[in-house]
Amino acid sequence: MARASPMVITLAALLAGCAPEPALPPTSGISGISGFSSSTANLADTATSRPAAQPCPNGLPAGSRCLAGTDALGAHYLIALPAAWSGVLVLHAHGGPELGAPRADRTAQDLQRWAVVLRAGHAWAGSTYHQGGVAVRAAAEDTERLRQIFVQHIATPTRTVLHGQSWGASVAAMAADMFNAAGSAKPGGNGKANPDTSGKPAYDAVLLTSGVLGGGSRSYDFRLDLRVVYQHLCGNHPRADEPAYPLWMGLPPGSPLTHAALAARVDACLGLRQPVALRTAQQQHTLQALLAVIRVPESALLGHLNWATWHFQDIVQQRTGGANPFGNIGVAYSGSSDDAALNQAVLRYPADPRAVATLAADTDPTGRITVPVLALHAVHDPVAFVELESTWRDTMASAGTGRHLVQAFTSDASHSYLTDAAYLSALPALLDWVDNGKPPTPASLASRCAALAPDVAAGCRFLPLYQPAPLASRVPARQRP
Repeated sequence: MARASPMVITLAALLAGCAPEPALPPTSGISGISGFSSSTANLADTATSRPAAQPCPNGLPAGSRCLAGTDALGAHYLIALPAAWSGVLVLHAHGGPELGAPRADRTAQDLQRWAVVLRAGHAWAGSTYHQGGVAVRAAAEDTERLRQIFVQHIATPTRTVLHGQSWGASVAAMAADMFNAAGSAKPGGNGKANPDTSGKPAYDAVLLTSGVLGGGSRSYDFRLDLRVVYQHLCGNHPRADEPAYPLWMGLPPGSPLTHAALAARVDACLGLRQPVALRTAQQQHTLQALLAVIRVPESALLGHLNWATWHFQDIVQQRTGGANPFGNIGVAYSGSSDDAALNQAVLRYPADPRAVATLAADTDPTGRITVPVLALHAVHDPVAFVELESTWRDTMASAGTGRHLVQAFTSDASHSYLTDAAYLSALPALLDWVDNGKPPTPASLASRCAALAPDVAAGCRFLPLYQPAPLASRVPARQRP
């Protein structure tokens, strides 16, 4: 009879409620950034975070096993293992960010979306993060805490792939810098010790999909542009009978505005919820003018406006102490029927240098990643512009780590998920890079995709020759502090 591997024995012990608990050394705390929660001192506190078996959400492969728990700071997490585990852990950093208290069902939704990871034979783990709002470093710490929970209570993976999706790509990029020094005695990119005592990096590779990788200091500029141009054209956010406030703050403290109320205002001005044939001529004209200047798809307009309202409110009130991190001084807006009049009329705001620095310190990735990084992005992504990949490429090049980055692009117009084919091509290519030292190319990814089963390969839409334009070609340049 074949002898069970230590990994299988550990899993069996866990599911029986008697998992071993090897001690992990604590990590040094990261000095707190004003307005942002930092929790590194608690990273090793996994004793109260033992995962418990629970039914898996629908849609996972047969034989999958799921475990869930709440970490020491209150982040909910979910872990799933396939019937035959490859030994690879895909550690997921979710997008958003969501506002308000963390919800356990968020991890179930993410697991269902990325069930392809289990179909590929790998384990999956995701955290809700312990707090809502725009706090990248805290989310990176929550993600690393989950990796330690997995190692302590389940098994040490043969390889760990850190996957960041959307805003979570900046979380993953930050975590790879903060925690990925090899061996606990060696400092990481920020001088902090790696909690892994195995002598290998915490993360063997990083997969970034649909990434918001320009950092908070650049990725959100166009949403301030949206607010000022929308207000010039529509004049109802805020309305004339409401107290005025600077649009960079999203909303004033205590505002009772709801998402439904904002959607009604947008619909009144733009007819956004109406079929084109039922819009007034003025609504259609105003909508087209706004879309031409801001260059977002109609389907994503309300989402971006929501972000520029409630997430801006979170950033300003909770993170930068009420100071303005967003500015549009020097922006030359174009695309309207009268650009001169538009530029003369729109509200202008200078960014506060300290607020910009505070937001950048928490949200801007450094690019100091010395393991393989594969970034996938849909060319027509309506939420995270593909041009952000140009900024990310420059960031890693400036950090001296550009050789560790491969970027590939698809012809999709999606953001929240690419296709099964894209992930089933990217993950083995990334693992081969880890094992053999030979990075994939966009062409080799396309070839690998085409070799998948025909029903899966139907989702292959790689564009091997595509290169993103600079972000300034999509979002106009502006004066910066």
